[in-house]
Amino acid sequence: MGPFAKDLLRDKVVLITGGATGLGKAMGEKFLKLGAKLAICGRREDVLKAAAEEMSSYGHAVYFKSCDVRDPAQVHELVEEVEQHYGGIDVLVNNAAGNFISPTERLSPRAVDAVLNIVLHGTFYTTLEVGKRWIEQGISGTMLNIVTTYASTGSGYVVPSAAAKAGVLALTRSLAVEWAPYGIRQVAIAPGPFPTEGAWSRLSPTPEFEQKMIDRIPLARVGDKEELSNLAAYLISDYAGYINGDVITIDGGEWLQGAGQFNELAEVTEEQWDELAKLTRHGK
Repeated sequence: MGPFAKDLLRDKVVLITGGATGLGKAMGEKFLKLGAKLAICGRREDVLKAAAEEMSSYGHAVYFKSCDVRDPAQVHELVEEVEQHYGGIDVLVNNAAGNFISPTERLSPRAVDAVLNIVLHGTFYTTLEVGKRWIEQGISGTMLNIVTTYASTGSGYVVPSAAAKAGVLALTRSLAVEWAPYGIRQVAIAPGPFPTEGAWSRLSPTPEFEQKMIDRIPLARVGDKEELSNLAAYLISDYAGYINGDVITIDGGEWLQGAGQFNELAEVTEEQWDELAKLTRHGK
């Protein structure tokens, strides 16, 4: 038995970027169970199709479309098709992301762009595309951005992600004021460690790394996807209608234990970095 009425999100049309895997998929499943109509996007159509078929068992059929959020033209086409399919969009969840651990001096411009283009530019493109339509149509809506605990503090060894997520957090807070008169609400979630296959293989590639991360958390455990999806469902619901511009941290108290989620990587030797680079380059 869950904490919500089954019709909490009834008939709300929700678009989730990066919605076929990990936390995006977990949120989508939760929204469907609560009555939402769901659209998901990602870069791999085969993964999207499989996820949509699986997720459809939780409620309405899931609409999916391949889209690279780094490309404004593809974002325009995505939003256009979702609107045509459902007749509109009520909620945008900016979840698509990319990250990996590395000493900053080892990064190439291409590596920096790989993160900034997805996280910062991609979020901006989808936000603009959906927001402009809402304003032109005179309808209200909610945007939920997935940031991170170190968006506010910064963190060594994930600097492109820290910079990009800080930009998304600033975008959230800025538009909370600017677009509120249009009835557009901005909220954000800052997750701590939540194991997902893609992110975990790049950020915590060995059992030792995983244990170190857990040791930093006062509750002595990682987060469960259900916990994050419950929070997301509340924030996009009408019950959270007076929450605007805030970021909710869900990390078991980790950031209070010590800012900078990856700062302890200063202890890693050059030889260990070489080995870790091999493990994290392609993920698991």
